[in-house]
Amino acid sequence: MKCNTPHISELELRLKAGYRIGYDEALDLLHTIPEEELFALAHRLRLHYQGKQFETCSIMNARSGRCSEDCKWCAQSKYHRTDIQVYPLVDEPEALAEARHNASKGVKRFSLVTSGRSLTDREIDKICQIYRRIASEGNIRLCASLGLLNRKQLMKLKASGVERYHCNLETAPSYFSQLCTTHTPEEKMQTIRWAREAGLSICSGGIIGMGESEEQRIEFAITLQQLGVDSIPMNVLNPIPGTALENMPPLSDGEVLRAMAMMRIINPTADIRLAGGRNRIKHLEPRTLFCGVSASIVGDMLTTAGSDIDTDKAMFRSYGFEV
Repeated sequence: MKCNTPHISELELRLKAGYRIGYDEALDLLHTIPEEELFALAHRLRLHYQGKQFETCSIMNARSGRCSEDCKWCAQSKYHRTDIQVYPLVDEPEALAEARHNASKGVKRFSLVTSGRSLTDREIDKICQIYRRIASEGNIRLCASLGLLNRKQLMKLKASGVERYHCNLETAPSYFSQLCTTHTPEEKMQTIRWAREAGLSICSGGIIGMGESEEQRIEFAITLQQLGVDSIPMNVLNPIPGTALENMPPLSDGEVLRAMAMMRIINPTADIRLAGGRNRIKHLEPRTLFCGVSASIVGDMLTTAGSDIDTDKAMFRSYGFEV
């Protein structure tokens, strides 16, 4: 993929040497560099930092529904009328069986995900016991997505065998209040900092297509860069009937691909991960693999059907990646 713009060649060398671009420079790239050159740069950075390795992970909806938060996109919020299942925290045998299934399929990471703002100390103790049991088998790396936890709770997770904590920023800080009023980006960033202090690596991304501008997507990517995030799940909004965003129009193909590429260019060492809404961009997925994407959630998502693990792995391999 030859670059036709000298400035891009120079920037690529600097990014590979450790330089990180800021907001104004990222906007200039977005508005002045031809799309195909942006996509090619993102792909070369992905090959430089991740090679042909493609990381897979899976998630289990470990507590569903009745969430106190008013996030406009979410089917699990108590403010929305949706037909999702509602159930309490899963028991150990069910979680263990799901982890074993994913390990048997060669999935690299497994995460329990719970609805709600956070977990009580008693719930943390229960979920840590589940993690210790899964970790004792040593077949899959462990992540957790349990809301706005405190430092002590995050340290317990780390001691139970969890390696990575997930807490999505969801969107640009300047736009967040348009989508959620019951918690703030600052609370999320504090959880991320505490997780880092506890020795956990960080997974944090969000959803594109919720009415934000392309400039706000750049702001979002820069914020993740400043937090030093290791893994960035890129969800594309899948409007769910009964939620406040049920009638949101889809993004254009160009918007999706530019968002993926710019996320890689701004965060060159992170795993850029396909996540929710993959059913909305099935026709684009092969192109995303050459716009900086280096990882994917496989299997079912939280409240929507996901993708078949074996089919996904075959697709990634067909494009030259090692899964």
